[in-house]
Amino acid sequence: MSGEISKVGVVGLGTMGAGIVEVFARNGFDVVGLDMSDIAVERGRGHIEKSTDRAVARGKLTADERTEILGRIRLTQDYADLSDRDLVIEAVPENLELKREIFATLDSIVPASAILASNTSSLSVTDIAVATNRPAQVVGMHFFNPAPVQKFVEIVRTVVTAPETVDAAAAVAASLDKEPVVIGDKAGFIANALLFGYLNHAASMFETKYASREDIDASMRLGCGLPMGPLALLDLIGLDTAYEILDTMYKQGRDRLHAPSPVLKQMVTAGLRGRKSGRGFYTYEAPNSPVVITDSLTPAAAADGDSAPLRPINKVGVVGSGTMATGIIEVFAKAGYEVLFVARGDDKVAKVQAAIERSLDKAVQRGKATEEDKAAALSRVTGTTKLDDLADRDLVLEAVVEEISVKTVLFENLDEICKPGTILATTTSSLPVIELASATSRPADVVGLHFFNPAQVMKLVEVVSTVATADDVVATSIDLCKRIGKHPVSCGDRAGFIVNALLFPYLNDAIKMLETNYASADDMDKAMKLGCGYPMGPFELLDVVGLDVSAAIQRTLYLEFREPGYAPAPLLDHLVTAGYLGRKTGRGFRVYA
Repeated sequence: MSGEISKVGVVGLGTMGAGIVEVFARNGFDVVGLDMSDIAVERGRGHIEKSTDRAVARGKLTADERTEILGRIRLTQDYADLSDRDLVIEAVPENLELKREIFATLDSIVPASAILASNTSSLSVTDIAVATNRPAQVVGMHFFNPAPVQKFVEIVRTVVTAPETVDAAAAVAASLDKEPVVIGDKAGFIANALLFGYLNHAASMFETKYASREDIDASMRLGCGLPMGPLALLDLIGLDTAYEILDTMYKQGRDRLHAPSPVLKQMVTAGLRGRKSGRGFYTYEAPNSPVVITDSLTPAAAADGDSAPLRPINKVGVVGSGTMATGIIEVFAKAGYEVLFVARGDDKVAKVQAAIERSLDKAVQRGKATEEDKAAALSRVTGTTKLDDLADRDLVLEAVVEEISVKTVLFENLDEICKPGTILATTTSSLPVIELASATSRPADVVGLHFFNPAQVMKLVEVVSTVATADDVVATSIDLCKRIGKHPVSCGDRAGFIVNALLFPYLNDAIKMLETNYASADDMDKAMKLGCGYPMGPFELLDVVGLDVSAAIQRTLYLEFREPGYAPAPLLDHLVTAGYLGRKTGRGFRVYA
């Protein structure tokens, strides 16, 4: 325990409030939890009992420890039971007037020395604090769901919060084995300010039917390693809650990217609030159930004869010798396809073959392949320096430098070399596929197949169709991705496709937040990893991707959508100009040894 705080109160016993009660009780605090009805109190008790039961079943707690934890908890409907508390945390729905009422009541009941905290995720802590006669003792303590598991807590200070109040709140959070970060009172704080712009963009992408809900969610899980897709996450958060958070952020910052997507308001008005109502972007078997069931939007398996006929793909060509090209060659060879790759020079041919052999050696050492598998895959790979050797290929995939002029000339050549019916594919991550298709006499045969790095590991492939791409080319590409063990998602030919269109504005928002000195790069990385379960924080990821690459993608998004919020943050351009490109140059947002 920390300092003089030993007795804690929690107002609101929903999922979050009950979780906060459990966290404090687990760490030895005497906790009183309050809600306003028998039903709410019993529901809160049920949350706590089920959570601690699961912990015992998983060996995280003993039965005796569970008994001790529950013995430290008292649940009530009477505010008078909070009269001896050192710290009271409010965790009721995101309604400012409700929170102000609660704080005014608490102010008249708890000791004069007590700290009052709000678990709000987006409302102004200052607006809540002024409802009391002790605004210097009011602070935000934003826990993340599920509170017993998530390690991050945002400690929100207002302009009048006393330093000792902030210190005490941070110390208490640290005593709970949490990672506290102290920040100012700004809508969304760190995590939600970065998260909800991305979620809102995903909702808009779904609303415009650019991609299916399943493909949007799979793209971000498989392409970025996120624990949940954005639409599934919105359902978990609650669409009503998401709407309120976005609306609050928009009213404070007037950033159009935070103006709630109209589909959110429509769904909330219709009662489609996500998991808690049994239906949101997905349909669930019952309210509060995580089990998704089939509905009218669920993709149906094509019956025999219903889908477009597939083109036969037996011989594959790959143009390029970089990391991505090498990975793609290996993927096709391991899947049983005869692969001919074209590189600029015999030395590069040898380098690619050596890299594939090393990769297969590692797979054998790790038990993921046999020596026979390795030999078979290598036997299917042939290198050449002549584009003309691709004349008999059924599919040719280019993975050369991300410059439209280079790719355009290549497609002009492939158009002349390849036989009729050959599918010509590009791995571009941001350039317009239609420009490459238009450089050929067969635009219907051109498609985007955006693999993710490393291609041997990453399961996602974005199948990008232009306005000219033939249906059978799309169907063949999707089928081919499945045959090589990948998860294809379909989208149109628009800057960023799905993943980069959702990812890079989020990264740009993080840089803009850094520019305002609201939070440090370390704190933002911590917020997104510990609070949202991201595998990497935004600045870690930017340095890995390369700041020059990030700036180029962001610029492409801005030029296509003309959305002011997509313009590369000045700090990003300045770092690129200085030659600080991330890990590859030893310096980006951080310095590397």
